[in-house]
Amino acid sequence: MIRHLFGLALGLTALLCACQAVPERPQTLDEVLVAQGLTPEAAALVIYRLEDGGTWETSGDRPENRFVAASTSKIPHTLIALETGAVTGPDEWFEWDGETRFSPGWNESQSFAKAFQRSTVWIYQTVTPRIGSAVLHDWLMRFDYGNADVGGESDIQTYWLKGPLAISAREQVAFLARLAAHTLPLSARTYEQAIPIMLADQGEGWTLYAKTGWKRVEGETDIGWYVGWLEQTGGPAPGTYAFAMNMDMDVDNPALEKRKIVVHEGLVAVGALE
Repeated sequence: MIRHLFGLALGLTALLCACQAVPERPQTLDEVLVAQGLTPEAAALVIYRLEDGGTWETSGDRPENRFVAASTSKIPHTLIALETGAVTGPDEWFEWDGETRFSPGWNESQSFAKAFQRSTVWIYQTVTPRIGSAVLHDWLMRFDYGNADVGGESDIQTYWLKGPLAISAREQVAFLARLAAHTLPLSARTYEQAIPIMLADQGEGWTLYAKTGWKRVEGETDIGWYVGWLEQTGGPAPGTYAFAMNMDMDVDNPALEKRKIVVHEGLVAVGALE
C-alpha cells in the first residue's frame, strides 16, 4: 500500500512539473514582442478585424510611424500593374537578363505571379516605368497608401526600396482591410487575378494572404515587414484579420523569420488562430 501511494505521489509530482514546464503563451501583443526578444520601440504589430472593427496594437508611437514600404509595396504595385494593363496578367513572362542578383530565385526567367511570390525586384523595376510616376502616384493616393510619394522620374525604380515611399503599420492595415473587403477602386478582373497571387499559406478553416518586406539602405537601420490578412472560418473567433508588422533588424543578423513568428503569435493572442 505504501509503495502504491509513493508511486502515485511520484506520478503526480512528475505531472505537476511537466505542467509547470510549459510556458504560458503571450496574452497581449506587447508580450508577443517580448517573447521574441523585441520591444515596442523596435517593432510594431497592428491587427484589425473587419467584421466589427476590433483592433489590437502594440504600445507606443511605432504603429503610427512611417517606414520605407520595401517589398510590401508589391501588393499595391501588383494591383496597379494589372488594373492599368501594364502587365497582361499573372502569367506574363519576363526573360532574365543574365545578371546575377541578391536572391537565387531572381536569377531566372519567371512569370509575374512568381515574381510576387519570390519578391523579384528586377521584374517590378521593369514594370514601374511602364506605368509611370504620375499614374503610380495617382493610384497610391486612391489607395490612401502612406505618403504615396514616388519621387521624381529618377526614382521610378527605387522609390519603394529606399524611399521616399513610406507607410505606417496602421496605414498598411487600413489599405489591406479595403483590399480584403474588395472595396478598393479596382475591377473584378483585377481582384480575380491578383488575390490568388498573394496566397501565402492555408490550413483547415483558414487562408493567409501576405507579403514580406526588407528595407536595406547602407548607413540606415534595416526594417523588416510582414503584412497581409487572414480569412478565418473555423477558429474560435472567425473573421477577416488584416495585419501589419515591422521591426528594426541588425544587418549582420536580420532574424527574418521573427516577422512571421510575431504575426502568427499575435493572431493566436487575439483569438484568430489556435
